[in-house]
Amino acid sequence: MGHRLSKIYTRTGDAGTTGLGDGNRVSKNSLRIHSLGEVDELNATVGLLLTEALPDDVRALLTDVQHDLFDLGGEVCIPGMSLITDKQVDKLEAALDAWNEDLAPLKDFILPGGSKAAAQAHLCRTVCRRAERMLVALSQEEAVNDGPRQYLNRLSDLLFVLGRHLNRVDGHGDVLWQKGKNA
Repeated sequence: MGHRLSKIYTRTGDAGTTGLGDGNRVSKNSLRIHSLGEVDELNATVGLLLTEALPDDVRALLTDVQHDLFDLGGEVCIPGMSLITDKQVDKLEAALDAWNEDLAPLKDFILPGGSKAAAQAHLCRTVCRRAERMLVALSQEEAVNDGPRQYLNRLSDLLFVLGRHLNRVDGHGDVLWQKGKNA
């Protein structure tokens, strides 16, 4: 691939529009651009989680997730493009099943905390849910493939289980919610 960004600023967005991957210009406030922004923020939070000391299998999967999120953003950026595959969704499901298998069944709600890495996984989960909601909103206005929505849905579940898994690995248990604790 050649050098695509020889100059970072172009001034083409000064009027409040931006270019999609297919060359069309849209408002920076469009649902498609909001969706792209949410996916970008999710990728950044996953990058922050990757700065923590993590088990090798977690690090490898999250690195793959970052690449998948760029694919997902590319698919959203180019209407009609298809980049997210069933294989990518299946990989998340396999990791979800494997990490969840070693966890105690949930009997109470848990708080997003414990170790720093677990708390960051929960932050990633909340950003992922927001990205998913934005993509659903976009799909109600424009055509969006099923793959990106499925991927984000599985990823948010995986990030929840990952938070619990990281707390277990780090010697923390789940941080349980106590109904009416401060009433």
